Amino acid sequence: MRGLLTVSVAGAARVTESFNPDVGWRLHPQVAVRPENFGALLYHFGTRKLSFLKNLTMVTLVNSLAEHPDARSACRAAGIDAAAEPAYLRALGVLAASDILIAADPKETP
Repeated sequence: MRGLLTVSVAGAARVTESFNPDVGWRLHPQVAVRPENFGALLYHFGTRKLSFLKNLTMVTLVNSLAEHPDARSACRAAGIDAAAEPAYLRALGVLAASDILIAADPKETP
C-alpha cells in the first residue's frame, strides 16, 4: 500500500506504542477534513499540522472511525481486506501519533 502515509524509522516505534487498533478512534474535534481529487487534506487547528490522505479508501476509513467500536472493524467496513489491513493500521497510527486521531474513549488513550 504505497502512498497512504509516510512513516520515518524514528517515528515508527512511537506509532506502534501509541496506537491500539482494538479500541475506538475518532477525529480530533479540532481537525477539519477537506476532500480533494487525490484523497483529502486534514488540518489540525490546535497544532496547525497539515496531513494528506492519498487515497479515497483512507478518507472513507478516517471519516467512519467514530461509527465503529475499533479500528479493525472500521477497516472491514471500509472494504479493506486482511492483506491490506496492516498498511492502513500503520497509517492510522501515524495520524494518532500526530493527534489527528484520538481515542473514542479518553480512558483508552495510551
